[in-house]
Amino acid sequence: MAQIVKPEGATVKKQIVGRGASSKGRTCGRGHDGQNSRSGGGTRPGFEGGQMPLYRKVARRGFSNYPFKKEYVAISLDVINEKFEDGETVSLDTLKDKMIVKGLNVLVKILADGDIKKKVIIDGLKVSASAAEKIKAAGGEIK
Repeated sequence: MAQIVKPEGATVKKQIVGRGASSKGRTCGRGHDGQNSRSGGGTRPGFEGGQMPLYRKVARRGFSNYPFKKEYVAISLDVINEKFEDGETVSLDTLKDKMIVKGLNVLVKILADGDIKKKVIIDGLKVSASAAEKIKAAGGEIK
């Protein structure tokens, strides 16, 4: 099967007229002179033309507890009721096995969203007070 080949010179770039020398490739849209027209020109991020930059003006004071913050993955009782059988143990390992939580160092808390009708054993997880009531009412236990 033969390929159709266009003849040499069939496509020519349109000449843009009346837009200065940059449209023909000379200054490439950088303008004619100045710091930003040069290669390697420009300033670093945060530079304000010699004026004292904002990041140096703002005082860094106080203590932030952010590095020590703990984030818990919330799991509702509906999910446990759906994914676990009667008498099964709900722990971090079983939650990972059933692909409910992912990751190495995850913290899990069970919340009282929905209802639970199965007797499950909660092992080594945080449980909200209202979720604990619902689990115990269904015949489950919390270790």
